[in-house]
Order: sequence, then structure tokens, then C-alpha cells
Amino acid sequence: MERVVIVSARIGAGHDGAAKELARCLSERGDSAEIVDFLDLLPGRLGRLLCDAYHQQLRIAPRSWDWLLGALGSPSLAAVARGVAGLAAANLANAVDGAHQVVSTYPLATLAAGRLKARGELGQELVAYLTDPSVHRLCVSPWADLTVAPNEIAAEQARALGAVRTVVRQPLVAPQFRPVSGGAERARLRLAYGLPADRALALVVSGSWGVGEVERTVADLRADGVVEPVVVCGRNDALRCRLAQAGVRHVFGWVDTMANLMRACDLVVQNAGGLTTSEALATGLPVLTYRCLPGHGRANSAVLDRAGTVPWVRSPEALGDALRTALHREPAPVPRIEVAG
Repeated sequence: MERVVIVSARIGAGHDGAAKELARCLSERGDSAEIVDFLDLLPGRLGRLLCDAYHQQLRIAPRSWDWLLGALGSPSLAAVARGVAGLAAANLANAVDGAHQVVSTYPLATLAAGRLKARGELGQELVAYLTDPSVHRLCVSPWADLTVAPNEIAAEQARALGAVRTVVRQPLVAPQFRPVSGGAERARLRLAYGLPADRALALVVSGSWGVGEVERTVADLRADGVVEPVVVCGRNDALRCRLAQAGVRHVFGWVDTMANLMRACDLVVQNAGGLTTSEALATGLPVLTYRCLPGHGRANSAVLDRAGTVPWVRSPEALGDALRTALHREPAPVPRIEVAG
């Protein structure tokens, strides 16, 4: 049995979702998998401050995130990011001591581990696991022994940014995300969630924090009338209350049974979160990107659209036709894969 340490971060659900599913697969294989939160390895309250700042930025000034991600691609600000990541290096070295392999699902953790490798202070194999369809410069370290990309486009981007050995693996998705077994199961799930039995339903998702132009998306769907929106607001209680007050009938907060809710619906409308897209495709649902988040949301949208996986609907005028096309298309679910040794 080999010990694998997976370094994630509680910024959004994508990094942790990948880490948890990877840990489950490794445990089933007979290995010992341990998940460490990178934010807890930073000194003092810095990890909490970073998480809060990211959340507030996406909530209050989302367009600034687009600018910031672009700026972080410059040598000077990228050096600042590497410096922040380096503050966790000593604690990271202690956390992975005795492990056979280190897997990072979070960019700053990859940078910190890469710094240790460069100094000869990390002898274990380092795997950078990319959780988004697109790749930012900070997600890649030339010191990683292996970079795992979710698609060929991401692999090309990673190689161009200095990744030495890169492989493509379909995103790991928990086994409960499976296609609906038939009309009886869908009817039962709709009854359980209080959803109408005779309407096409679009599940509107916007990450664990419920950020982005969710209210405008819902208003556009209601105006078009092709589908009835079912909205998941995550931990954004204020958004949930506003939508309910606006007369949206099917609004949920944090949902622990997302796989069941997906199977109750006919399609997913999302703003370019990598994990949500993978889960929806594994459930057999068609997915549309609409009113995507700035920054990584826009980058992810472009890659998913270019790959032909998820169409990016760029205007309200195009929404109705995209919904009708999606409802009459038979999507191909994402194949499940075994964890590479």
C-alpha cells in the first residue's frame, strides 16, 4: 500500500471535488490517500483571507477577476503569486513527509511543491492535476513529474506553458453522477423535489458560492419560456431569497444530492465551472454555457465550445434556439476512467 497526499483548497468546489474523488479511487485501489488543504498550510490567517478575497471579488466585482487572471500571466505578478505559494512550502514539506506521491489539484499548491522540487526538498513524484478545461500559467510547473489534463486542448496549453510530461484523462466524477434509468425514476425524483412533471426543466448552477449573473440568466430563461428554471444557489442565501421573492418557483440553496437533482432535469445551464460540467455530462444531460463568469469562466467556456463539448451561448437572442437544440440532442456522457498508476 502506497501513501498519496492530495493537496487541494477550499476555494470553490472544483479543487476539493477532484481531490475527494481521486482519494476515493485510490482507496478502492488499495492505496492510502490523504487530503490536505493548502490554505491551512499558509501562515496565520493568510489562507482564510485569500479565500474570502476571492469570494468577495467574484461577488462584488467579477469583471476584475478577468483582469487579475490576465495580469497574473505577466512575469512580475506571477512572481508575486509564486512568492505567496512559497510561504506554505515548509508546512507542505512536513505534510507530505513519508508519502510516495504528491498530487496537487490547486495551482498555488502546485507552485509550492514545484519550489520544493527545485530545491531538492521534495523527493516524491509530483503530479499536477488540472481541474479546469482551460489552463492558466499558474496551474503549470516545469518541476511536476506529470501533469494530468482533462482534454487535448488543455494538454496543449499545459505543454506550451512548460509542462514536461502531460497526459489526458477524463475528469474524475463521483459514481452517483449517472444517467437517469428511465421515465419512472425521473418522475419519482421530480415528485421528491416538488418539480413539475410536465415541463422541460433547466437546472441553473453557478458553483458552490452562487456567483455570476444568475438572476439575469433566470430572467432570460423565463422570458423565453422553452424551459422552466430550477436554480441552485449554493451557499448564497441572499441570492436564493431574491429569486424566491421574484417569483421563481424552484429555488434551492446548498444541495447534497446534486446527482439526483440533475437526473430530475432535462439540461444544465452553467457559467463555466469545470466540476459542474463534468458531473452534468456524466449524468447524460446536455449542457449550455450562458452568461459565463469573467476570467477562468470565460477561458473554460472557450475551450469547451471549441472542443464541441458544451456550446457557449453568447447572447439572449441565441438562447432559445440553443435550448431547443439541446433538448432534442442525445448527449454522450463523459466516460469514466481508472486512476493511472
